[in-house]
Amino acid sequence: MAVGIETLHQEDPTMTGMTNTITTGASMASPKRLARIAGLFYLLVGITGGFSEGFVDPKLHVAGNAAATAANVVANAGLVRLGVAAHLLDGIFFISTALVLYILLQHVHKSVARAMLVFVALAVGIICLNAVFLFEGLQVALDSSYAAALGTAGSHALVLMLLDIQHYGTLSAQVFFGLWLVPLGYLAIKSGLFPKALGVTLIVGAVCYLVDLFAAFLVPDFGHTIHAVVVIPCIVAEIWMVLYLLVKGVRVPAQGTPTGRAGNPSLILGAESA
Repeated sequence: MAVGIETLHQEDPTMTGMTNTITTGASMASPKRLARIAGLFYLLVGITGGFSEGFVDPKLHVAGNAAATAANVVANAGLVRLGVAAHLLDGIFFISTALVLYILLQHVHKSVARAMLVFVALAVGIICLNAVFLFEGLQVALDSSYAAALGTAGSHALVLMLLDIQHYGTLSAQVFFGLWLVPLGYLAIKSGLFPKALGVTLIVGAVCYLVDLFAAFLVPDFGHTIHAVVVIPCIVAEIWMVLYLLVKGVRVPAQGTPTGRAGNPSLILGAESA
C-alpha cells in the first residue's frame, strides 16, 4: 500500500510538460493581445498624423505669404475641418498607444514607463492646442467681420499668424515625439519582449528627431538640407515598432525558460491583482 501511495504522488513527465505548455500559452496571451492593440493604435497615429501633418498642413501654409495662405484656407475649408479632426484623433490614438504600452512594460521599470507616458501626454497637449489655432485660422478667413475691422490685408496677416503658430507648434511637439522613444527603446531592450536591435533603433530615432528639430530652429538652411536624411532612422524605428507589435506582438519565451519579472508581464499583473 505504501508503494501504491507513493506511485500516486509521482508526477507524470508528459502531464508536466503539457501543463507548462498550457501555462506559457495562457500567460503570453495577454501581453500579445496588449501589444497588438498598441500596434493598432500606433498605426492609426501614423495614418491620422500623416494625413494632417503631411497632406493638409502643407496645402494651407505658405510661409511669408499672407494672401496665399488665406486663399488656401478659404479654398480648402472642408479639408481644414478634416485636418483639425485628424489632429485631434492623432492625439487620441497617440495617448492610447502610450497607455497600452505602459500597461505592457511597466513591470520592467515603472519610473521609465511613467516618463514615456508623460512625454506622450505633453506631445498630445501641443497637438490638440495646435488644432485650435488651425480651426481659428479658418474662422478668421471665412468671417467677413475680421476683414471689416482689420482690412483685407490685416485679416490675411492674422490668418497667416495663426497658421504660423500652428506650424511651429507642431514642430515644437517634435521634442516629445523624439523623447518618448528613449524610454520606449530602453523598456524594449530590458524587457526581452522585443529585439534589442529594435530598442537601439528607437533610441537612435529619438536622437535624430531632436537633431532635425534643433537644426530647423537654429540653422534653418542646414536643417532643410539634412532633413530628408536625418529622419530616415526615425521612420525606420517607428515603422519597425508598428509592424513588430502588429505581426509578432511580443517574444514568447522558449519552452523551459524560466520567466521572471522582466519576461512575463501577465504574471506580474496577476500577482498585483491577487
